[in-house]
Amino acid sequence: MAFCPLDYRYGSQEFKHIWSELGRHERQLEVERALIWAHMQLGRVSKEDYEAVAAISNPTSVTKERVSEIEAETRHDIMALTKAMAEAAGDAGWCIHLGATSNDIVDTAVGLQLRDSMIMLRARICGLISICAEVAERERDTVMLGRTHGQAAVPITFGLKAAVWLDELRRQLIRLDERSPRIAVGKFLGAVGTGAAQGVHARKLQELILTHLGLGVPLATTQVVGRDRYVEYISWLANVATTCEKILQEIRNLQRSEIAEAGEGFDVEKQVGSSTMAHKKNPIKSENASGLARIVRSMIIPTYENALLWHERDLANSSSERFTLSHASSLCDDVMAKTTDVLKNMWVDAERCMENIKSQRGLVMAEKVMIELVEHGIARDEAHEILRAASFEAVEKKIELIDICSRTPAIAAAFSAEELEEMFDPMNHIGVSGEIVDECVQLAREAIK
Repeated sequence: MAFCPLDYRYGSQEFKHIWSELGRHERQLEVERALIWAHMQLGRVSKEDYEAVAAISNPTSVTKERVSEIEAETRHDIMALTKAMAEAAGDAGWCIHLGATSNDIVDTAVGLQLRDSMIMLRARICGLISICAEVAERERDTVMLGRTHGQAAVPITFGLKAAVWLDELRRQLIRLDERSPRIAVGKFLGAVGTGAAQGVHARKLQELILTHLGLGVPLATTQVVGRDRYVEYISWLANVATTCEKILQEIRNLQRSEIAEAGEGFDVEKQVGSSTMAHKKNPIKSENASGLARIVRSMIIPTYENALLWHERDLANSSSERFTLSHASSLCDDVMAKTTDVLKNMWVDAERCMENIKSQRGLVMAEKVMIELVEHGIARDEAHEILRAASFEAVEKKIELIDICSRTPAIAAAFSAEELEEMFDPMNHIGVSGEIVDECVQLAREAIK
């Protein structure tokens, strides 16, 4: 019976396999094999014994079920693993786990899980960046209301809105590339980090194992890899999940009935929005992913606490990390996948965007009139007060601001009717938005090549 929603509802099977019980088992076998390979390189283990161990270092020869049987007796997961491997390896079993402590295997296997996760997460965010770039480019010149404090501000373009998302996603990609070498590391210097059990070539042995596995080599460790690395990883996941929710929250807001400028795609042939309100087209995928993003962020606090271990280690982090690393990783991947899908199928109604601008009766053009008055020699504070009074009168009387402006002496004296009309054209309020969009798109596409 499935218990966790990750088992039956969220995340891709391919990604979840990395953090599954079998995925963990596979990587621990790989680490134990690499240890014997390194000993062979240093002349401590024969090629024949290494090949015998390598031949059984797979989940078919050493099954997870057999390891679980032994663990039920030993109550120690890594001892159970090494006993099961020794059973399968026969005479070559003497060298299994040679010079290692349990956490050499555990943390190095986690390093492999982190490495493999970051490879998939990088591919996922590159796909999201690509789709977001398409949106920014397509909507480059779609004029709409900019909003601050939940109220109409001045015109913006949907392209610029998407470019802000896009550049943030590009920064997230840069952060991942910068952090990956620090995060994907293992360790193999024994019970307290001295390397005493590995002998005079301890550091060489560690280097051979970790480079053979494609992991980074730490300088100093205790019995565990420094959890600051995991803090950095979970923080990145939380940051990306926040970026995605920021995008999805905006789309959900723009889809509100009274705004209706953009929204999540909806399969009108089959999809149902409500069991009772037949007209509904709810942004269900955006809401779903927004909720999951909150779970990702919730993993930050236990991750920080897991870094606080007694002396050279205790076990208080272990059970917690089985949740934090696996769940945050899988859910962040799912959030990015859903955000990509929402952007890919999102609709933008340019006509509705313009209607909403017009519904403001010109009030969102007040800034430009004020600035132009300053250019005509009126002090900035005075110009602001002229437009403030004109705007409030337009609101009170529910008439167009341009009509008030044309009857206001200071404004009428400064501008012709044609100049006023030009100032109240929304297309003249988007500034350098197009240039910014173009550069954001260019930089993003270069980053994902």
